[in-house]
Amino acid sequence: MIRHLVHLRFREDVSGAEKQALYDRLRGLSSRLDGFLGLESRPNIAAETHLVRGFVDMFWIDFADLAARDAYLADAEHLAIGADIVAALDGGDAGVMVCDIAL
Repeated sequence: MIRHLVHLRFREDVSGAEKQALYDRLRGLSSRLDGFLGLESRPNIAAETHLVRGFVDMFWIDFADLAARDAYLADAEHLAIGADIVAALDGGDAGVMVCDIAL
């Protein structure tokens, strides 16, 4: 299994409801992408705030394998949602950090 971790630094004017709508759109991809096992989102509650660098939101998606992750990355709807997320971030694509791990 592959866990796709995404840390986000949203602009201050982006509401919690707007963030949730973006996560819900991503979660909706699970109904049509094989191997998309689920999406979770949480706030970053790290005590070392000086190291957080504004990345106070995160989500992760679990995929069955690398092929499922790769299909998601190439998916046109994912790319459109990703563009909407980047547009809501402080600094555009500088406001996202991605890490994939094998579980």
